[in-house]
Amino acid sequence: MKIFIDGHDYQYEMESLVRMFFHGKSLPVQQGVPDVENDYIYTKAIRHANSTELMVTVKLGGELKNANDTVQNDLQEYNAECERVFAVMLYRILTPMTGIQLKWGVLTGIRPVKFVHRFHEQGLSDEEIRRILTEKYLVSQQKINLMMETARREAQVLRLSKPNSYSLYISIPFCPTRCLYCSFVSHSIEKTKKLMPEYVELLIREIEYTAEVLRSIDGLQLETIYFGGGTPTSLTAEQLRQVMDAVNRCFDCSSVREYTVEAGRPDTITEEKLCVLKEYGATRISINPQTMNDSVLNAIGRKHTTQQTIDAFWLARKTGHTNINMDLIAGLPTDTVESFRSTLDEVIKLNPENITLHTLSVKRAATLADEAEEVYRAQSATVTQMLEYASQSFHAAAYHPYYLYRQKNTVDNMENVGYCKEGCEGLYNVYIMDETHSIVALGAGAVSKLKEPNGELINRVFNYKYPYEYISRFDEILARKNKIAEFYATHPFECK
Repeated sequence: MKIFIDGHDYQYEMESLVRMFFHGKSLPVQQGVPDVENDYIYTKAIRHANSTELMVTVKLGGELKNANDTVQNDLQEYNAECERVFAVMLYRILTPMTGIQLKWGVLTGIRPVKFVHRFHEQGLSDEEIRRILTEKYLVSQQKINLMMETARREAQVLRLSKPNSYSLYISIPFCPTRCLYCSFVSHSIEKTKKLMPEYVELLIREIEYTAEVLRSIDGLQLETIYFGGGTPTSLTAEQLRQVMDAVNRCFDCSSVREYTVEAGRPDTITEEKLCVLKEYGATRISINPQTMNDSVLNAIGRKHTTQQTIDAFWLARKTGHTNINMDLIAGLPTDTVESFRSTLDEVIKLNPENITLHTLSVKRAATLADEAEEVYRAQSATVTQMLEYASQSFHAAAYHPYYLYRQKNTVDNMENVGYCKEGCEGLYNVYIMDETHSIVALGAGAVSKLKEPNGELINRVFNYKYPYEYISRFDEILARKNKIAEFYATHPFECK
């Protein structure tokens, strides 16, 4: 099966949608007319004087289907409409041919809730937005309900951000082991332990230098701080203390609304580390079991146990942590609907303030990548049941969706959703997903996203990915931080 593109450049949208009908399998794309002997998807655009003719032909397993439509050339959002019309035609052809019905319709982007915010900004009512999502984007009522509720709760958080707001991200790219499904740039402690002292030393220098750059920009206000990874608690208690002390010493934290540290793996969490997090200002932490089934944990390469998760949770409560998030994944290899239900029930019983539910997405460089299609096929029938049970259980336990995003190649093309108790929304999560304001990111693999105040422009400033690169090319990383001041010099904000 190949995808052929003829007379247009909407390749990315076509490829993204088609992949969802073939269990995340990447299909070759080429320009031109197809070889009629083999299975293919052919999309063609012919631009006339006043309108553009769009045509789709699909040959699959000896069956041939066609569709065509037109788009007026004078439409303000001409390209977006061409993409949408192509996508709708593909959807209507591929759904009966493959037997796969996508609950997200033709939406393929990472941030579906942005559609709702954009339509609200245009003055559309909830009823009008629902009709557009149903009729034009073919989204199921279940997912529309999720989008609308998430958008409503997101809006409350977004109003807290101002043009001069920014958030700070600190990368700790180390993990005890690498999960089977993950290709994230994090390195096992056993292989990189010798790098950690120098990494921490240089990270503190980057914190100090970046804070100096930001102080030169009059009026910037720090809203949230987020320690991610990796597993930040892979560091020793003393190393955590040094890094957090540097943040408190160098940045004005008086305006910080939220300070999150991903404690992450339960087997890295100690009472001493939890006390350090509390002492230096963390207001929110994550303890991430992914599953509460020990055999599934073993299958995905996580070396902690369910009991360690429970112990870490109560240890966090004992040391004064009153806002805890727990991450779970639906669709893990060897997991079943019954096992997932048990996991969810057990986590809800602990009563954390946040539960973030991810759908399994196998990264291309992950250990599991070679078996990804097999995993998707095996789990696609169960993931929908898992998510439906989760939605009902969260509602019954007074958890509400507050942020939502999608990834490529998730099982059954499903989503990741952050749920919270009333008033416990994770602010940083909303800001980074909505691209609300600048995120200044420090450490290996970190990417700063500089957002134009009162605009949509985003400039990215990249750090080197791997700890050894970060260490060996550190002077270049510091030099790049000057781009932050340059950005705000050309994109100023009004201080109020």
